[in-house]
Amino acid sequence: MIPEVDEAIRALIRTEAVPDAAVEVVFDAPTKDWAARRNAPTVNVYLYDIREDLRRRQRGLVNSYAEDDSIAARTLPPRYFKLSYLVTAWTQRPEDEHRLLSSLLLGFLRHEALPPVTQTGELARLGLSAPMTIALPPPEDRAFADVWTALGGELKPSLDLLISVPVDTGRSFRAGPPVTEGMVATLGPQEQLVHPAGRIAIRRQRRRS
Repeated sequence: MIPEVDEAIRALIRTEAVPDAAVEVVFDAPTKDWAARRNAPTVNVYLYDIREDLRRRQRGLVNSYAEDDSIAARTLPPRYFKLSYLVTAWTQRPEDEHRLLSSLLLGFLRHEALPPVTQTGELARLGLSAPMTIALPPPEDRAFADVWTALGGELKPSLDLLISVPVDTGRSFRAGPPVTEGMVATLGPQEQLVHPAGRIAIRRQRRRS
């Protein structure tokens, strides 16, 4: 799932923000060693956090139907996970980096979710929206300065890209055969409770005198 999201981001950057083939798009950790080896204009999209999007968790089961429209199985609904990416531009001049960041920001702002045309594999099979936000304020429990400290580098202008991705849990429960007869239940002194075609008829036993 994560590699498919990576490729969707790469395709979005190439088509909407930075079509220039001379600019590389990579997903490496932007550490000091990596920055020292860089020798070409680069857009770095670093995945730094993965956590479940609890606001999108659904309850209950989803029905899967057979060709005759009967219920074949019941599955758990997909779970959503938030993938947080640190997007940075790397060139020889700060002015060029700022131009790249501006193009990236405008490119991501054109979409509320990953465009379907960029989705492949399991992401495309689910056919569900993958909401996307760009440059929102970080949550209170995490600051971008902490990310740069963990990477061992200096603080650099960046965009925070967050994508909420649906993931199939793979948990399915096979359904029993369809009901073809009415329900019959014995109720003590009553003869029986018959449920044919949705109507209930109760026949009571007569008391003997």
